[in-house]
Amino acid sequence: MCAKQITKNAHSKPQVETTGHIWDGVEELNNPLPRWWVWVLYLTIIWGIGYTIAYPAWPMISGATQGILGPQERAAVAAEIDRFDAANGDIKAALIAAPLADIPADQALKAYAIPAGASVFKNNCAACHGSGAAGVQGKGYPNLLDNDWLWGGDMEAIHTTLTHGIRNTTDPDARYSQMPKFGADGLLEPAQIAAVVEHVLKISGQDHDAALASAGATVFAENCVACHTEAGTGDRNFGAPNLTDAIWLYGGDRATITDTVVNARFGVMPAWAGRLSEDEIRAVATYVHSLGGGE
Repeated sequence: MCAKQITKNAHSKPQVETTGHIWDGVEELNNPLPRWWVWVLYLTIIWGIGYTIAYPAWPMISGATQGILGPQERAAVAAEIDRFDAANGDIKAALIAAPLADIPADQALKAYAIPAGASVFKNNCAACHGSGAAGVQGKGYPNLLDNDWLWGGDMEAIHTTLTHGIRNTTDPDARYSQMPKFGADGLLEPAQIAAVVEHVLKISGQDHDAALASAGATVFAENCVACHTEAGTGDRNFGAPNLTDAIWLYGGDRATITDTVVNARFGVMPAWAGRLSEDEIRAVATYVHSLGGGE
């Protein structure tokens, strides 16, 4: 009786087919998926098809399918921007029409231009000049908070620099100058470079070798005064920095100055005309001028 019962129970359980896959003697059973899981899968497929029909979904050559509901988030954002542009139309026109030198003294224009310029600056200029406009240390990006300006720091000069950029290849009116590679191109001997570096250290008030600095004064007079002037105070017509103060774009220690003389520097700034509107350029110029270093 017990033997018969055991046999019956053993054979009453249905046998599950295998998928035919075998790994190291282990067969994969072909157990059916839970019915609820299958229906959830079908519903998600139906929902996905419905979504692609109703909303923008499939990328095309120039755009994407818009769907029968046709929501236009980009168009909505553009419309909102246009609404604010229209609301600020009068003040923008006044900003464009005003003489650049008069903008900081016009309270209405200044009240609009500084926050507008700060927003544009953070979106376009902060990557190089830092979010606070103090420059990126050691990278050759100028600090815009001080009063040491390579190309001039009044409103006209800042506007020109923003509009045309510096040493770029896209704007024919870009500010342009180029320092010779005195070492890399063999224009000066290593001993001459070492001497002129000591002279620069001397005129900038740093520790230096007096004997080498004396010889370096002659090298400086023969090779550097055309841009940096006899006193070493620089020339804004060439974007040549003042070498007599403690403000250095790339660094003012002996090793860095040597590297500058040997290999030169060639910083590039893009032209913002065409990327920014005229009112945006003027707003940024006003903002930068207001930071404390503007002349």
